[in-house]
Amino acid sequence: MLIIAALISAGLAGGTWIYAEQPKFGKAPDGARLDTIKRSPNYSGDGFQNLIPTPVLADDRSFVSELIAYLFAKKDRSVPPLPIPSVKTDLQSLDRNTDVVVWLGHSSYFIQLGGKRILMDPVFSASAAPVAYVNKAFDGTNLYTAEDIPELDYLLITHDHWDHLDHSTVTALRAKTKAVVCGLGVGAHLEHWGYERERIHEADWFSVLESGDGLAIHVLPARHYSGRLLTGNETLWVGYAITTARRRIFVSGDSGYGPHFADIGLRFGGFDLVALDTGQYDERWPYIHMTPEEAARAAQDLQANALLPGHVGKFSLARHSWDDPFKRIAAASEGRSYRLLTPMIGSAIVLDDQQQRFSRWWEDLAQPPAD
Repeated sequence: MLIIAALISAGLAGGTWIYAEQPKFGKAPDGARLDTIKRSPNYSGDGFQNLIPTPVLADDRSFVSELIAYLFAKKDRSVPPLPIPSVKTDLQSLDRNTDVVVWLGHSSYFIQLGGKRILMDPVFSASAAPVAYVNKAFDGTNLYTAEDIPELDYLLITHDHWDHLDHSTVTALRAKTKAVVCGLGVGAHLEHWGYERERIHEADWFSVLESGDGLAIHVLPARHYSGRLLTGNETLWVGYAITTARRRIFVSGDSGYGPHFADIGLRFGGFDLVALDTGQYDERWPYIHMTPEEAARAAQDLQANALLPGHVGKFSLARHSWDDPFKRIAAASEGRSYRLLTPMIGSAIVLDDQQQRFSRWWEDLAQPPAD
């Protein structure tokens, strides 16, 4: 029996190793890239560190027990009863000189600023996981494909989790992407997937990439973690500020609440628009994602004129209902100094239009009557 058990264990381990060798899992940093990582002040022998202590799980819970609980826990209204409504803006025909932000669902954004076209964390796949039946996209949320995206000046990646760095999407975008910006180490995945090293700009927190004609991409801290399989924190997680002479926008990436938001607000003197992690919060991981109330506070810290909720509306990664983040951020934003913007997926936010408003579209998705 011991021999049989050992053979079964060896077979499972071998099968797991073979499966993990698929290109979609990416590649760990090595060589000169790893040498650069080790010189970062944000790196220790155990990987990258947050600016303040940030355990992934609360109360010393184990990853294995929480994975089992996640897979088998009952979720209440985790999926919308009807397809998510959307508006498919033709991104190809947008006036390049118009500053706009188009939310593409979850944490994906198409941005035009200062005449540049930028795509952030695109996920056009039907699921955001190593296996197709996990983290499936809500009906109605996958209206864009790589073919709909115009030639890009920059592809920005906040970190290498599956719901932000999607293998099939970024490989489909490779021919139309001039340059990629990402945190340290993430370039190893992209180079493994066919992007030339010369096109990849890997950066540490507080680095700046300037286009030469007025646009600057600032790589900034987030409070999170990284990893695509069992190892973690080998690559850096980041947020971005994108600035021109006329505009400043900020995208948090995945981030728990922390003092970095107030620091960034002071550093830049406020933002025209901030897109913040507002969903997938859970008492089991309170430090790596924000609740809607924390996102409202972060928008104030950032001195934002407008807040766009992110990390919502496409995948269910936590136990809260699919629409809970929208309800709570709407309530938490009452009386705040910023405008809350809640576009449907694909709607264009025109940054010149200070009066632009959007409906509470999630309220129209009524729960169907019980049988």
